[in-house]
Amino acid sequence: MTYPFAFSRARRIALSVATGAVLTLATISPSQAAAKIQHLISPGGIEAWFVQDATVPLIAMEYSFAGGSAQDPKDKSGVANLVGDLLDEGSGDLDSKTFHERLDRRAIELSFSATRDSFRGSLRMLRDNKDEAFDLLRMALTSPHFEAADVERIRSQVISGLRRETTNPSSLASRKFLEVAFGDHPYGRQTNGNLDSVPTITVADMKDYVGRVLAKDGLKVAVVGDVDPATLGKLLDQTFGALPAKANLVPVPDIEAAKPPQRAFVALDVPQTVITFGGPGVKRSDPNFMAAYVVNHILGGGGLSSRLYREVREKRGLAYSVFESLLWMEHSAVFIGNTGTRADRAGDTIDAIEKEVRRIADEGPTQKELNEAKSYLKGSQMLALDTSSKLAQALLQYQQDKLPIDYIEKRNAIVDAVTFDDAKTAAKRLWGQGLLTVVVGRAPQAAAQPAAAVPKSN
Repeated sequence: MTYPFAFSRARRIALSVATGAVLTLATISPSQAAAKIQHLISPGGIEAWFVQDATVPLIAMEYSFAGGSAQDPKDKSGVANLVGDLLDEGSGDLDSKTFHERLDRRAIELSFSATRDSFRGSLRMLRDNKDEAFDLLRMALTSPHFEAADVERIRSQVISGLRRETTNPSSLASRKFLEVAFGDHPYGRQTNGNLDSVPTITVADMKDYVGRVLAKDGLKVAVVGDVDPATLGKLLDQTFGALPAKANLVPVPDIEAAKPPQRAFVALDVPQTVITFGGPGVKRSDPNFMAAYVVNHILGGGGLSSRLYREVREKRGLAYSVFESLLWMEHSAVFIGNTGTRADRAGDTIDAIEKEVRRIADEGPTQKELNEAKSYLKGSQMLALDTSSKLAQALLQYQQDKLPIDYIEKRNAIVDAVTFDDAKTAAKRLWGQGLLTVVVGRAPQAAAQPAAAVPKSN
């Protein structure tokens, strides 16, 4: 699973639908991809992982710059997110309307998003439109307008979304969990900011972010599609070559999430209570990461086959769904899970989750569970990389995780190498201390009462 809490433009949905049906036709198996991955270096020194595939006339590119929302000023969280929403709102000699008309006319799919550690972008196009697509991206990255009218229009959309989140139990739970886990560290702040910070962000703040973060030394690129290496090298130089050579990033310290057990409650008068739980995780660079990944699949990452699903949903009927995942970042890692239940059954749901977590921490998985999890994780890789877009996303993530270029070939052997003792040790390490738990809903004494109408936010 890749890093969560990333925000991208919702208004790209229509264009995604228009081009998505074509883009998903580019099917490449992991074994084919492994044999084809090239480490391309452009004449200007831009590096990319590249898979040339002429099966269909499409090109998918994923790229990122080191930095992300962790580079937002402490009192202005949401800068990176707002930059991502505005880079395609006019640039170069094109205003916002003309820029989007150019994208739509050529069915070019261009988007930006921010995670805590990186500022990411996607570009997808038909092969014959590659020159215009890469040129539009170049303009967006190097000469964004940040016109006042566009800034205020997008800012109002972000603020509207933030207001909706104040009455959304899942949003409130994730925000509170991050606050409990990371405190004043940049990871404790939400990527899209808050109602106090977003109104104060200025054009100068966004230009400063672009100047500090969008630089070649933090750039990672993955490209899959119908283009030859020489042509791609020229396109990369034309697109990224004019960016600053070095970023000017504020150092972000390593941090371990707060130690469990801890519990926080956020009052919200709604009939459904949301429970978010988690704790310190395992970083991607840790030698025991794969053991943790496999055993986590057994506890909560395996969907309908997971222990938590069986205990909470199937046996007790406490919730419709429950899941749990490992999340890793540059400077920390957590595991985090979520479920929703009736307000009067929240206590029983928490008890069931905590009991199952204690059991796997104390006993580890069974050998049968371990064998089945390893088999599933090896087989599912075929589906995870079955389109050019998915493959490009994976290749970018592997670069961000500092994995070798032949990781696709090695992955199944790494999964197979996880022993029963490895899995048992990983389970104890992850869940032996208990849980950080955030409950959002009605207070226990009010759980038996009908929910009052939720007041409108100001």
